[in-house]
Amino acid sequence: MSAASLIHPNWDLAPARITDGFSLEVTAKEEASLRAVAPRIAPETPIAVAYLPSEEVRGRVAAAVAVRALGFEPMPHFSARRITSVAEFEYYLQAVVEQAGVRRCFIVAGDPPEPIGPFADTSALLATGAFERSGIRAIGIGGHPDGHPNMSPDQCWSAIDTKVADIGARGMAPLIVTQFGFDPDAAIAWLGELRARGIDVPVRLGVPGPAGIKRLLGYAARCGVGASASILRKYGISVTNLLGSAGPDRLVDAFVRGLGPEHGKVRLHFFPFGGLDKTLDWIAGYERKQDMV
Repeated sequence: MSAASLIHPNWDLAPARITDGFSLEVTAKEEASLRAVAPRIAPETPIAVAYLPSEEVRGRVAAAVAVRALGFEPMPHFSARRITSVAEFEYYLQAVVEQAGVRRCFIVAGDPPEPIGPFADTSALLATGAFERSGIRAIGIGGHPDGHPNMSPDQCWSAIDTKVADIGARGMAPLIVTQFGFDPDAAIAWLGELRARGIDVPVRLGVPGPAGIKRLLGYAARCGVGASASILRKYGISVTNLLGSAGPDRLVDAFVRGLGPEHGKVRLHFFPFGGLDKTLDWIAGYERKQDMV
């Protein structure tokens, strides 16, 4: 079994279309919405369960259980600085492993400038050894093509190097999932530098689903995503008209043109800000367009 297949079996297959093998992100509150659209999603699709401060642990566990019951692959998030105690961390991990058959997790530091509990960053979560003891096969970490609001580029690269090495040393497979963005040039350049640095792990490029422009810009502001007028023009958004909605057509078109074998194993990860149904509509429409080329 390859290291990539520990993340997901489809990583060993060459995608015919840019959207093949995509993953999705949901919140605990979207469990009902996920059930409604489940027939439209391929079996074993990876579905991340976000770690929002407004949601309780039991809600996240229930969402992960639903993802598994619907035939998909749950990948719950763990937000280090939002975890209040070691007991809470271990309870959540044990619950999703035992109740949802979780084999893959995603770790982030989280938004608070100071930790609420004992974990200052993702390395502190890894250092517990709890993931490998629980049988977790793969760990996802974040990538930031637009830069990180609280870290220099050198610090970002150092963090990726350290975590990729640590995850591998602990017998798990590392995966990088990037923050969503509007600038394909930044994402492709970042991916090129990642490979030039010898980091050959699989990468999922974050793509915003179709949504209202104001909504997209609000998420961008909260997540430190570049949204200058020139970047938004690349994406197809005019700053003089913020009343409409926008989809990622130009962004994904640029990935189709710009990504090649030198960029290694790459898949897309969709953030459905406008709703799961709209994101799946967009994916289906884009695939029809690709099939006609």
